[in-house]
Amino acid sequence: MEVKHFKKSDTKTWELFVSQNNKGTLFHTRRFLNYHPAGRFKDHSLMFFEKGKMVALLPAAEITNHNRKMLVSHPGASFGSFVTSENISFRNTMELVKTLKSYASEHEFNGVRTTLPPAIYRYQPSNYLDFSLLKNGFTYYRREISSILLLEKSIDKTLARFHPSHRQAVRKAQRSGVQIRESDDFESFYRILKKNLKIRHGVEPTHTLEELCLLNELFPDQVVLHSAILDNKMIAGVVNFIVNPKIILAFYISHDEHFQESRPLNLLFSSIFEWAIQKGVHAFDFGIFTVKEEPNFGLARFKENFGASGIFRDTLELHSI
Repeated sequence: MEVKHFKKSDTKTWELFVSQNNKGTLFHTRRFLNYHPAGRFKDHSLMFFEKGKMVALLPAAEITNHNRKMLVSHPGASFGSFVTSENISFRNTMELVKTLKSYASEHEFNGVRTTLPPAIYRYQPSNYLDFSLLKNGFTYYRREISSILLLEKSIDKTLARFHPSHRQAVRKAQRSGVQIRESDDFESFYRILKKNLKIRHGVEPTHTLEELCLLNELFPDQVVLHSAILDNKMIAGVVNFIVNPKIILAFYISHDEHFQESRPLNLLFSSIFEWAIQKGVHAFDFGIFTVKEEPNFGLARFKENFGASGIFRDTLELHSI
């Protein structure tokens, strides 16, 4: 198996492969990876070939951590790891990981770290890659838990999975006059988000307002803001990423604390689920409720009350080569 360092001239081939093969997501596309300012990351993405035919690609970057040169899943994406050809064999998957190890050694990397999408993101269920990584010396670096809701074929059946308290909250929001809309008012949402993150966690959003608006411009049909409006004022919002045709990821969720009693988020998610079902989406990913494996029990419970359950978002590492 041969490996090639990605160049800008490979973009068209890369994008086509992502769109056609197993585990390809929005986060694997060059259009997403390239929106970051030049120089923020040292891209070191790879393409793998068997007998001249591309069988896999790996969005990656080079970082230095504690004086160790590391090849890692692209830091500009929530997850990444390999996109493989739809019918890749077990033998070729093992060979793929061995080739990655050899490449990393030849280019004097001290270690490799990769974050896999949750298993439900795969079109064709397979643990070939997980097994091959573990068999070749990778170990679990971190195991976060993401909340996944499998959507029913109708909104009524999906609502039936809500905890009674969440269904009551939906009705309360409706009685309060809360309206749900798709919106391009990212500025109003960002004010709510920034204030909440500062109060609750003392941190800034992952993206600047300008970056969030740019993502919406680049992916107008895949990066979508849904807002809850009361008396012509945005009081809550969710930025959804349509990561692939079967999964939607809630990337940002936030609400104005002053309107907590109106329960805008409950009605907002109910409307988002209906929108997702109409698009033929199979599952909704609320995102992780653990940070560095420390659980937020309140956040877990909030998501469980919509009918969601947790699956792993795994990061594996080859500590030494």
